[in-house]
Amino acid sequence: MKVLVLGATGATGRLVVKQLLDSKVNVKTVVRKESRLSSEVINNELVEMVTGNISEFDLNKNLELINDCDSVVCCLGHNISFKGLFGRPRMLVSDSIKNICNVIERGHKKKVKLILMSTTGNMDRRINENYSIKDKVVVSLLKLILPPHKDNIEAATYLADVIGENNSKIDWIAVRPDALINEENVSEYEIIQSPKRSPVFNAGKTSRINVAHFMVEILKNDELWSEWKFRMPVIYNKEL
Repeated sequence: MKVLVLGATGATGRLVVKQLLDSKVNVKTVVRKESRLSSEVINNELVEMVTGNISEFDLNKNLELINDCDSVVCCLGHNISFKGLFGRPRMLVSDSIKNICNVIERGHKKKVKLILMSTTGNMDRRINENYSIKDKVVVSLLKLILPPHKDNIEAATYLADVIGENNSKIDWIAVRPDALINEENVSEYEIIQSPKRSPVFNAGKTSRINVAHFMVEILKNDELWSEWKFRMPVIYNKEL
């Protein structure tokens, strides 16, 4: 297995990379010149680094990027700053997902597993999730006024509505954590089909390391992959 990790220098992406390497899985990353990976990652023989900005890659560069990978984990996100929230590229996540899916469909020889890190703020409309009216209003407003939220929703919607469940080249899962927190170690967590809490008014907690652990586990475990394929599982830390 060789996994392309997008957003490998981010808070969750670097944890995905570490857990893949701990499992002796080959990793390819895209790293901007100004970004930094730990020396442990840089010097690991299982890691291949491609320097550049994924939002600026053309068709040929993306074909080169994906050609020897059989899985993709996307942990791309926007920096929590004014420029990160409102500057360009506004549609970093959804454009990157669309571009990668396009080159997989056009030039990849075998089916690829794709995992998108999404959010409980993204409703899975295919199963009529029971969000409250207040939640729906706030989420809709965030989509209008906060570009990163719109971006995240569009990425998951593209997988559900355009790639769908009958694509000959792509199987996908969109993992939805609630409010992300930092923890040192993997702890107990639960995976359910739909949010059991209000993502706006009563958000649960999900540690980034648990998100990374779950995504790596579903890549390694065919049975787990089959269980959640084409779905948007929600992950919460288990309450003590």
